[in-house]
Amino acid sequence: MKTKNKVVPSEYLVPFILITSLFALWGFANDITNPMVAAFKTVMEISNAKAALVQFAFYGGYATMAIPAALIIKRYSYKVGIIIGLALYAVGALLFFPAAQYEVFGFFLVSLYILTFGLAFLETTANPYILSMGPEETATRRLNLAQSFNPMGSILGMFVASQLILSALESDKRDAAGNLVFETLGAAEKAAIRTQDLQIIRNPYVILGLFVIIMLVVIAMAKMPTRAKADHTIHAKDIFKRLIKNVKYREGVIAQVFYVGAQIMCWTFIIQYADNLGIPKAEAQRYNIVAMAIFILSRFISTFLMKYLNARLMLTLFAAGGMLTTAGVILIEGMPGLYLLVATSAFMSLMFPTIYGIALEGLGDDATLGAAGLVMAIVGGALMPPLQGFIIDQGTIGWLPAVNFSFILPLICFVVIGIYGYRTLKTHLN
Repeated sequence: MKTKNKVVPSEYLVPFILITSLFALWGFANDITNPMVAAFKTVMEISNAKAALVQFAFYGGYATMAIPAALIIKRYSYKVGIIIGLALYAVGALLFFPAAQYEVFGFFLVSLYILTFGLAFLETTANPYILSMGPEETATRRLNLAQSFNPMGSILGMFVASQLILSALESDKRDAAGNLVFETLGAAEKAAIRTQDLQIIRNPYVILGLFVIIMLVVIAMAKMPTRAKADHTIHAKDIFKRLIKNVKYREGVIAQVFYVGAQIMCWTFIIQYADNLGIPKAEAQRYNIVAMAIFILSRFISTFLMKYLNARLMLTLFAAGGMLTTAGVILIEGMPGLYLLVATSAFMSLMFPTIYGIALEGLGDDATLGAAGLVMAIVGGALMPPLQGFIIDQGTIGWLPAVNFSFILPLICFVVIGIYGYRTLKTHLN
């Protein structure tokens, strides 16, 4: 009985630790990249909408590679999927070196696109792998525990972005009046600063790529649990038909699309929200770090509370909390609005792994391709930020600054998530 209720049985402890470390690794990539939207906007002198293509490329890679990753993993093994993922991750990160040499925004987008091919492999593998490392009764708690280490990587990525990138960018220096000095310079001076700043952006990614290679070697040499046998006769068409007919899974994918969109928008455009209040990018990024610290604390608290409260009920309540804070972000100008934006992270904390666990519950052998659908849902982070960037570029909408109004998109996302939580709770109770 004790083993049945254990979140992580002792025989899976070492593999659990190794795979959990990957959650931090892709968290770092996610959150060192979010502030790059604001950085590229200034350095490359482009609009918010075009700069948000950073997120389109980053999260578009997930949508492109999730299904191929799932098919490869199902045919071979979780370990093969992890090794391929780490290899692609390293290649994408190291491509930042030539991208900075050529100073072409599109090259950076391609680098991020390839990097997230690797992240698609890692997430498609790691999430169902963690779910399988113990009894089904504790699967959602186990995934929440593993996902709790994802924001630790995220907060490190935010710190690096703030202290080693944004604060060092010459293009973001301001005069005594708070205006960007870069915008007043001639073409030659801008070109020199652009070269320097792109190298500053490049360096952490190159170091990251080298670290990922080390992780690849460690995982390749480690003994990892495998399925009893690989499936060399994959009936993907039949599996997809079953998944589409499964209402809880189908609606879970939709909810995940909106959740990832909300998360990326809240964490990406917190800098633009603060910038509208006259706060420099490096200082604005500190608010993102505080938001992530709140996210981490809330994730651990909510994982503990799941021992006593139904995960579906908690998802519904947290979605309602997200609706309230984002409504405040839209309607309340100044620092109180910024504080509410930071507070939104507390309500986002349990959403991704909880939606994931609920949607995959009871899928059995279909879980690997089901997981791919949920990883593809990360495309929400590719589609919604450019739309929010377009809204912000409008300047003002009615009586509100456009940056405030733009958070109507995360508000809509939380409404969708709340509906999913309520529907699954109602079904579960019946």
